[in-house]
Amino acid sequence: MFLGGALGDLNVQYLVSITLVSLYVSTAAVLVSTAVSLPVAVAVAFGDFRGKSLLTSLVSTGMGFPSVVVGLVVLLALSNSGPLGEFGLLFTPEAMIVSQTILATPVVLSVSLSAVEGVSADLRDAAFVAGGTRTDVGLAVLSEARYGIVTAVLAGYGRAISEVGSVLIVGGNIVFSDQTSFTRTLTTAITVEARKGNVETGIALGAILLALVLGVNAVGARFRDRTPGETAAGGRQSRGPAGRGGGER
Repeated sequence: MFLGGALGDLNVQYLVSITLVSLYVSTAAVLVSTAVSLPVAVAVAFGDFRGKSLLTSLVSTGMGFPSVVVGLVVLLALSNSGPLGEFGLLFTPEAMIVSQTILATPVVLSVSLSAVEGVSADLRDAAFVAGGTRTDVGLAVLSEARYGIVTAVLAGYGRAISEVGSVLIVGGNIVFSDQTSFTRTLTTAITVEARKGNVETGIALGAILLALVLGVNAVGARFRDRTPGETAAGGRQSRGPAGRGGGER
């Protein structure tokens, strides 16, 4: 009763279907991006090769890729005359996943690379001395950098779920006749509803998107508060009183 009164004449099925499409596309894109970024981050951090600084700069620059340009490139690649046109992915959620993966990967990769490079070299040396393979050492480093990596994933997720330009180009903003979403996301739906003058629906969609983004930021803040450096600092503080006590003899 309360929910129905609060939503008024809003189409709940419409709102839910749009939210589910947004979550599906963004989550899939970030999972693919993370699977690609973590091995690359470890390889670049461990590697000592010519052009490493240039590659790192390019990754950082990729965080600012214009989304509409990415959408246009994906559109050309997936169109009937494009190299991937035979797969028929254009104007589907899968095309949106491709676009969002391209946008999220530089974010996840750049932050993950910083986290991995921040791990002490002593840990790597100790793992090698203990007889670990490069894979073992890589896993140990990723474990040590896990808080930074989680922050990277959450940053990529925030980038993906807030995207509008590229998903509008490659997804087509499609809804079925029963007003359930096929490729319409929260961001593109807000754009449509605002143009139509449907203020209540636009506000409801905006509130859902804001809640999701705030939730992601809250999770990120929780992990940042538990970083190994702060834990170590806490450990040093806990030893402080004992040290002072030892001095007061």
